[in-house]
Amino acid sequence: MRAERGWLKGLNPTVAMASKAVVLLLVVYGAVEAAKLVPSPAAGSVFQLISNSILGALGWWYIILVAATVVFAFWLAISRVGRIRLGRDDERPEFGLMSWFAMLFAAGMGIGLVFYGVAEPVFHFQDNPFQIPGDQVSAERTAMRLTFFHWGLHPWAIYGVMAAGLGYFSFRKGLPLTVRSALYPLIGDRIYGPIGHVADILAVFATTVGVATSLGLGVQQVNAGLNHLMGVEISLGVQLILIALITTAAVISVATGLEKGIKFISQLNVWLAAALLAFVASVGPTASLISEFIQNTGDYLQNLIFLSFWTDAYQRTGWQASWTTFYWGWWISWSPFVGMFVARISRGRTVREMILGVTIVPTLVTFLWMTVMGGAALDQITSGDPTDIVGTVNTDVSLSLYALLEALSPGLMGTIVAGLAAVLVVLFFVTSSDSGTLVTNTILSVGDLNPPVAHRVIWGVSEGAVAAVLLAAGGLSALQAAAISAALPFTVVMVAMSVGLAISMVREEKAMPAHERPHGKPPPRVAPSPPPRPPERADTPHGG
Repeated sequence: MRAERGWLKGLNPTVAMASKAVVLLLVVYGAVEAAKLVPSPAAGSVFQLISNSILGALGWWYIILVAATVVFAFWLAISRVGRIRLGRDDERPEFGLMSWFAMLFAAGMGIGLVFYGVAEPVFHFQDNPFQIPGDQVSAERTAMRLTFFHWGLHPWAIYGVMAAGLGYFSFRKGLPLTVRSALYPLIGDRIYGPIGHVADILAVFATTVGVATSLGLGVQQVNAGLNHLMGVEISLGVQLILIALITTAAVISVATGLEKGIKFISQLNVWLAAALLAFVASVGPTASLISEFIQNTGDYLQNLIFLSFWTDAYQRTGWQASWTTFYWGWWISWSPFVGMFVARISRGRTVREMILGVTIVPTLVTFLWMTVMGGAALDQITSGDPTDIVGTVNTDVSLSLYALLEALSPGLMGTIVAGLAAVLVVLFFVTSSDSGTLVTNTILSVGDLNPPVAHRVIWGVSEGAVAAVLLAAGGLSALQAAAISAALPFTVVMVAMSVGLAISMVREEKAMPAHERPHGKPPPRVAPSPPPRPPERADTPHGG
């Protein structure tokens, strides 16, 4: 399935050319519309129109799909299939726990946490569909509950299920590390044909747009940090220059590979994030934040089922479309990228270990981050908001973190910490971009864990270009709308992959020898899965 010569050597030509064409059309269209320099570029309007149509007609689909994914993830973890290893039975993890968690956190949430950590609780404090007028305590509690809901188990369950499917079929069944492989139990050898090509192309498109959305958010916050620290103008031109510079750094990182550049930057990210978190917790209301973390977690768990299935069916406020459904679309668009990256670094772990590690630990760390950042901001607001954090958040979300740091520690120390925050955003930017580039090229090269360096460079630049045109074509709203739009077609692949994974894993668990089964029960007579057809030829650009 890989071309053996020419400029597409090492790649699946059909998927590579189709993916490049789709991304190129997106870049050209956005660039042409942005060049008109009108106040509301048409590209941004088109993305928003598609997004609004999806949310209006299919918002319920995102809600039920993500809720079902959480249930499925925990079934994988607690059922008998959880003991199946992502690899050979005697294989052990390639990365230690600390390196593993560092890469999970940096790739899965990085930029988003820094961007929304202060702003989202403040937004929900001002307005949410469960608000009790005049009750400030209820407003604080609800704000944190909703923030936890959007950043808690649901996104990590999506990533975990995707990682389980990709890792199981690749490392245990010997299929390529691509999205198409998860469809083998359903369509067999046809994964090597047009259906498999479409699945991989959708994964590449969703990954590219999802990562570009995060890069766009990140570069806005870097620009805001430079403005806060050095008075650099906040403008599209500055942001495009920043995208170019940071994309260059990401390309250098991805060219060095997973074990060097990506692993090192991920660990550095975690240490810097921990330092920033410790600073805010120590200068903020420390004892209160500890109490809030415990209570917020309990409140989240108590309301988890209700919120997971809440569709705003009766109030119809429109709030859910702006928040929950956007997040679910964003996480789904990220799932091929993060799922494959998690699978790649989780080889040798059991399904149970991987699912619980991916869902529980990052969720708790995220809750801690949101409590410290959001809780400290709400404390400032309820104490009189001397630095107008609310006004800053409402005016420019990207300035929210810097506003909190200035409120907690005015003067030189605050400036130093703000500089640390800006560096952290840059590093998260680099980590997201280089991880996404590696995953995209793994898909295009039909599961090659070390895809050609030249193509890593090409796709690293492509992701930066998509982020640039989405910013130019409508800013934050275009970024959000593009993520939701890209996620919809991939939901079909998610469902098919989950069904195929369940069928294959249950079949394998039942076929295990009696002494290996949990209760020593003899397995029923089942027909073994047919072995996958090994690729025997290279695709041609016009073949399939």
